[in-house]
Amino acid sequence: MISIALTSALAPESRALIDQSERLMRSLFSVDECYTFSAEELANDKTDFFIAHLDGAPVGCVALVDCGNYAEIKRLYVSDTARGSGVALQLMAALEKRAVSGIIRLETTEKLDAAVSFYEKLGYTRIAAFGDYTADASSVFMEKRLS
Repeated sequence: MISIALTSALAPESRALIDQSERLMRSLFSVDECYTFSAEELANDKTDFFIAHLDGAPVGCVALVDCGNYAEIKRLYVSDTARGSGVALQLMAALEKRAVSGIIRLETTEKLDAAVSFYEKLGYTRIAAFGDYTADASSVFMEKRLS
């Protein structure tokens, strides 16, 4: 059974999932290609942090950052043991339900083709670079307008 909980990014389970996500990203990308946030950067009143539990074990996380006229997804991560179980889908459903802004944006990369495909299936479309990002060869910027 999958359960989703809103929690602090500084909680021990949150930190463990963020660390797992960071290790995965660093194994795949250079420092210049990673736009990840630490637990401390996610622990603020503009960020909602969600953890997914599968049969009681923490297996995934995602953050929703309120950027004013849009919200940004950060740190969507599902452990190897839970991939394909629907955890990412449920994390995204909770995130979208919680979104105050009608626009959600994200940055990912073509190198994570499964992630790009996943977001596209959820209705996210490609856009130009936004916020503090600059267009580069490795980034894919996406957006979804909620009704």
